[in-house]
Amino acid sequence: MNVIEGSALKVSDAIIACQLDGQGGMIAIEDKDVIHCERPCWLHLNYTQRQSADWLQKTPLIPDSVRDALAGDSMRPRVTRLGDGFMIVLRSVNHNADARPDQLVAMRVFINDKLIVSTRRRKVNAIDDVLNELQAGNGPIDGGSWLVEVCDALTDHASEFIEEMHDKIIELEDALMDQQVPARGELALLRKQLIVMRRYMAPQRDVYARLASEKLTWMNDDDRRRMQDVADRLGRGLDDLNAGVARTGILADEVASLLAESMNRRTYTMSLMAMIFLPATFLTGLFGVNLGGIPGGSWPMGFTAFCVLLLLMVGGVALWLKRRKWL
Repeated sequence: MNVIEGSALKVSDAIIACQLDGQGGMIAIEDKDVIHCERPCWLHLNYTQRQSADWLQKTPLIPDSVRDALAGDSMRPRVTRLGDGFMIVLRSVNHNADARPDQLVAMRVFINDKLIVSTRRRKVNAIDDVLNELQAGNGPIDGGSWLVEVCDALTDHASEFIEEMHDKIIELEDALMDQQVPARGELALLRKQLIVMRRYMAPQRDVYARLASEKLTWMNDDDRRRMQDVADRLGRGLDDLNAGVARTGILADEVASLLAESMNRRTYTMSLMAMIFLPATFLTGLFGVNLGGIPGGSWPMGFTAFCVLLLLMVGGVALWLKRRKWL
């Protein structure tokens, strides 16, 4: 297939429909065009839109084996070689409104030397980064450089989020040094984000490494070298994630120790208070039986003398505890 009719790539609700011009820019696709395939065409679709979903199921331009994958069935990062192309599933940090970054967005790509079809449900900022570069005339010139640029942008966003989590860990560590316990759920959320990122970025690093090792005519040696650099950079991010998981585990232990120490201190204080007032409690209970023969019952100064006796006993016990270094 050396040419494609423009109408075959016409999807009314497509997010992006263009052809790379080979000089870092793009050319819009028109119905009347007969598109020569020296440079790949790029369709970016939201597979939940009706026209896009219909096109994915009916177009003869993509293999039958990738239709369901492009429509959202695959979630975990993976890559499958299909002749001279790839079916790729990637995950991106979620920068959409009212969503946490760790609620990762899935992106699916079918790519060969003539056609790039990428799909998503929620917005992927890495695609916008590549589109902006194309609009400025500084974008990818072919399918190989397009794939590298997208993976590089995804890794940039992941690295920024990993760095943010690293900074949060440092803040929590500094706060614990000052005996400040983090807000309820804050440490648990941070640990969850680290684990989720590690779960999906590890296979994504393997995807990048696989793409760097494949020999395809539309990926040159420079593209493969750059893809390996992207894989290595994400690998360093994974090392930071592993370290972050370990550090949050230590933080959780420190928080538990700090809370236990605080509770023990309070319990110890209450025990000492009970010990100080135990003799006074015994005497007040004994003199409160309201039976005849209580000493000082008929003496006008009996109550005052009894109170003074209690104060002396409390002071004496407190002084004894002080000398024993319990207070």
